[in-house]
Amino acid sequence: MKVLVSAASRHGATRDIAKAIGDALIAQGIETDVRRPEEVATLAEYDGVILGSGVYAGRWLGPARRLVERETDVLVGKPVWLFSSGPLGDPLKPERDAEDVEILLKRTHAIGHRTFGGRIDKRELGIAEKTIFAVVRAPEGDFRPWPAIGEWAVEIAATLRARARAAGGVPA
Repeated sequence: MKVLVSAASRHGATRDIAKAIGDALIAQGIETDVRRPEEVATLAEYDGVILGSGVYAGRWLGPARRLVERETDVLVGKPVWLFSSGPLGDPLKPERDAEDVEILLKRTHAIGHRTFGGRIDKRELGIAEKTIFAVVRAPEGDFRPWPAIGEWAVEIAATLRARARAAGGVPA
């Protein structure tokens, strides 16, 4: 069984989440590739896909959306999970999903979607981003819930193993 974990990330925080998911899957005995969406030529070699994106202005980043557009026919035939990263603060704001998540869920036939808190370091932002974050009064800090991310990856691993057993591909 081979799984792809891919995430579009502007400043690396979402890519870090993808790496943590990949590490957790590997620890569960699942062969895993962690790649940026723009590095993925095809999904044909994978038995499952976990795709994520940072959320900016309420939307997923272009590279993740384009991967879904390019590979929709392949995605619908595989177990797929989606994740978003971006809400900040305690409690996390905004509370609602990115506006394109519902469309992506339908298009990929994804098993599920999770939203995880993000990270913001104002030193990494460009002038326009600094202005936006000042206007919306976004808090600076790291709000990624590492234990919850790891637990989600373990749940995915269990689901993948159960599906493989049901298909006769993996022993218990």
